[in-house]
Amino acid sequence: MTLWRIRATVDDRPGYLSVLTASLALRGVNILSVQVQPTEQGAVDDFLVDAPDALDEAELIAAVERGRGRDCWVARSEARGLADQPTRVLGLANRLVRDPDAAGEALRTLLAADVVSWRPASVGVERGITGASMLLADPAGGSFALRRAAPDFTPAEYARAQALVELAATVARRATEQVTVVLPDGAEVAVRPANAQDLSGVLELHGACSPRSRQRRYLGGAALPQPARLRRLLEPSRGLTLIASTTGSDGTAGSVVAMANLLGEGDEAEVALLVRDDWQRRGLGSALLRRVIQHADRVGYAALVLHVQATNDPMLRTLHRLGRPTVVERDGGLLTLTVPLAVAAAADRKGAFA
Repeated sequence: MTLWRIRATVDDRPGYLSVLTASLALRGVNILSVQVQPTEQGAVDDFLVDAPDALDEAELIAAVERGRGRDCWVARSEARGLADQPTRVLGLANRLVRDPDAAGEALRTLLAADVVSWRPASVGVERGITGASMLLADPAGGSFALRRAAPDFTPAEYARAQALVELAATVARRATEQVTVVLPDGAEVAVRPANAQDLSGVLELHGACSPRSRQRRYLGGAALPQPARLRRLLEPSRGLTLIASTTGSDGTAGSVVAMANLLGEGDEAEVALLVRDDWQRRGLGSALLRRVIQHADRVGYAALVLHVQATNDPMLRTLHRLGRPTVVERDGGLLTLTVPLAVAAAADRKGAFA
């Protein structure tokens, strides 16, 4: 006996599935498992079957068509195909919990894709399925593109794949959750991703900063930003915002003393820092900048962009200490600094390959 995978579309009408299974049974085909995936064209049935060795692909397709199945696809399977779909998905989820950068390989395994690639830019590209091609949104930025020779992808497969990608992004985000950073002077601050509940603390941070510090951060002026703008910065649609806060003797969070923003646009991300005046020149800005760059590296942005006043020597020194090649463009008193990142290396870490 030989294991085969069979996929066919069957009209979603009473008795049609039983006609198909009866046709297979007449050829001595034993159905080991079946999954039904609804589509607009009808129910797509995925069978794992054990067929007599004498049956070949053409004979299996003929049996399916006699059973009122259409758009039939047949391929040999291996013993590992005996594991049911929920078990396989849970196994892949367990792998992503241990290694969220293996999302590309997990997608290839889940969907038997021939090609899985990661794209840092997803602007203007519609996500979804088109035949045997699939484009998935990566919540951390960018998108995954998948292709296989056959069969076509189904909406159910798309939903499973998107859930798997979102799990990997959640685990990766958790990896950046609160850490304690010890500054060169021995002071300790808690650094973590921001959320909407941090609005009041961030408002206090801006109020405690001098007009000069606010102007250096926002360039357009020293006025306090509106709460609506800060709320968007705390939870950007693409990117990451980190906040640093003091900690009490009992470990409770204290005042927010700094904020770092990484805002993605296309395959680049803009970076900006705000550090309370009494915490400047203590290495906090450098610590935050390193962490957002690590995140951008992991996500796979092509470059970081910083807009800095030419007179902002502290920020220029902070960037210089990172030791990364930087392209500088000057427009009057404003400098645009571009820091290239290793996109190819980041894609490899995500497990994307052809």
